[in-house]
Amino acid sequence: MSSQHRTGSRKLKGLALAGVASVSALLMTGCSEEAKLGWLPTKRGITDNADTIMDLWIGSWVAALVVGLITWGLMLWCIIAYRRRKNDVGYPRQLSYHAPLEIFYTIIPIIAIVSLFSFSDRAEREITAPKSETADVSIEVYGKQWAWDFNYLDKNVYSSGVQAQLDGQDGHEETLPTLYLPVDSTVDLQLKSRDVIHSFWVPAFLEKRDTIPGQTNHMYFKTGSETGTYAGKCAELCGEYHSEMLFNVKVVTQEEYDAYTQKLADEGNDGRLGDEFNRNPNQNESQ
Repeated sequence: MSSQHRTGSRKLKGLALAGVASVSALLMTGCSEEAKLGWLPTKRGITDNADTIMDLWIGSWVAALVVGLITWGLMLWCIIAYRRRKNDVGYPRQLSYHAPLEIFYTIIPIIAIVSLFSFSDRAEREITAPKSETADVSIEVYGKQWAWDFNYLDKNVYSSGVQAQLDGQDGHEETLPTLYLPVDSTVDLQLKSRDVIHSFWVPAFLEKRDTIPGQTNHMYFKTGSETGTYAGKCAELCGEYHSEMLFNVKVVTQEEYDAYTQKLADEGNDGRLGDEFNRNPNQNESQ
């Protein structure tokens, strides 16, 4: 090979490496904060339930990986140990059954399924149970087409939200209905609906609950020690403007929580917005 040919080859390799490096850098810098966190759109410590769900999720994937490695290992061993040799003639000896193997692939899946069910059931019971006899904060949450009302029962004040008006511009996050929660507090969210089925979902909390007309569902959790603002949305298709049924959750210090609820009282938002504002969208109001 001539020196000129070798030089050209080295240049092509250099360009290829530079291209790969550029594309890799572009992909890595283009990742959103959520993408950097992996499949779980949160971090530990936001709520105690989020940590429980994350541990269950990670444990399930570890179990799946172990099962996969064992399965792939057995497949590879069979491919190597029972491959057709050069001088083999005809078919290998056929077996109608193999008792140890049949017991193995019957018992192991049963053990795996029972284990996963047990861990899932324990996590679900822990998540759905009240954190204490009396929650530090009790808030009544009403879903409505297409916004949210929050009654702070422990402070006897309320906040009435309005529908988001999304037009592609920035700045609408500040105008969304906002639920305030103090840090390091046990919370009882009493979820209700004024009209149709909605779903209260805060992705960072890793859990959601439906709000159903005529029914009260509860979401129990304890907030973490860090303050933060988290996006929430309705996760149940509830009509024409379902996509604009957004809200925020602000986890603040106890002093900020007290100041916010006092501000609501000063603005005249005393009491609660109860069932008197509910409506039945399926009923003909003209009759």
